[in-house]
Amino acid sequence: MADYSAAIARFIEWLDAAKADPAVLEPTAMTLATVDAEGKPGARTVLLKQVDEQGFVFYTNSRSRKGQHLAANARAALTFFWASLGRQVLIEGSVAPVTDSEADAYFASRPRISQIGAWASQQSEPLESREVFESRLADIEHRYEGTDVPRPPHWTGYRVTPEMIEFWEARDGRLHHRERYFRGAEGHWQWTLLNP
Repeated sequence: MADYSAAIARFIEWLDAAKADPAVLEPTAMTLATVDAEGKPGARTVLLKQVDEQGFVFYTNSRSRKGQHLAANARAALTFFWASLGRQVLIEGSVAPVTDSEADAYFASRPRISQIGAWASQQSEPLESREVFESRLADIEHRYEGTDVPRPPHWTGYRVTPEMIEFWEARDGRLHHRERYFRGAEGHWQWTLLNP
């Protein structure tokens, strides 16, 4: 039997190493893969905003393509790749929205321009012109001039609760080192080495 908390601690150790490496421009960048109601896949890069034993959290517009995918199929895969360190982490699991209080707290910490953008952007929808978007930005800025910008109801966070975490390290000759932590059939965490 493996220790799930050890897998999370190891991830945090690797993330800290990526943050300390000047060659890693965006250490929290991760590829988020989802599928829609018909099983069509989609992938994009998002930023990790929180990690702990509850899971991996990112924030987005719930009306976006990824939000629509997650509403139809609440499962996802994440990939972190830190090329300069020769390390990659794969995560697969179920997804659920964070609480409103968590989303409110994170939204309040964002730069004001990002808060305004969350209201102005109809994320993933076709845009007639950049001028139309700039006009919406100006309207939102005017609406909330002199006051705090509240979180839009369609903007929230999602937590990926892992069922599998795989650690990959580059080795010479493509003889890479791979270790996988995974939740077994009875719900207990297990660990195994994998072939390169």
